[in-house]
Amino acid sequence: QVQLVESGGGLVQAGGSLRLACVASGFTFSRYNMGWFRQSPGKEREFVGSVTWSRGSTLYADSVKGRATISRDNAKNTAFLQMNSLKPEDTAIYYCAATKNVYTTNSRAYDYWGQGTQVTVSS
Repeated sequence: QVQLVESGGGLVQAGGSLRLACVASGFTFSRYNMGWFRQSPGKEREFVGSVTWSRGSTLYADSVKGRATISRDNAKNTAFLQMNSLKPEDTAIYYCAATKNVYTTNSRAYDYWGQGTQVTVSS
């Protein structure tokens, strides 16, 4: 059974940091590219960034570039999203997802999804 379980969300003040984790099971994590998305009420799901399975190359949305770092530990089947200098507009449910496609920002290209973790940034 495929599972992606996010953790690390919570309430943080503007300017603060959070590190989200996504633990995968039920598939060959080390052969999948991992992406992070977010969705806030009334808005479409938005690509945050991704990391490739092989070289760990990353891609970021302009809205988080310079503030976000995505990494992975294939030995622990875990992907990470480090967010710094958080802003109220970063408030959303954050999802991790897995895909065989490279550098895709399209949520429809992702095969597996976690249940999400809430991040709330207060001003």
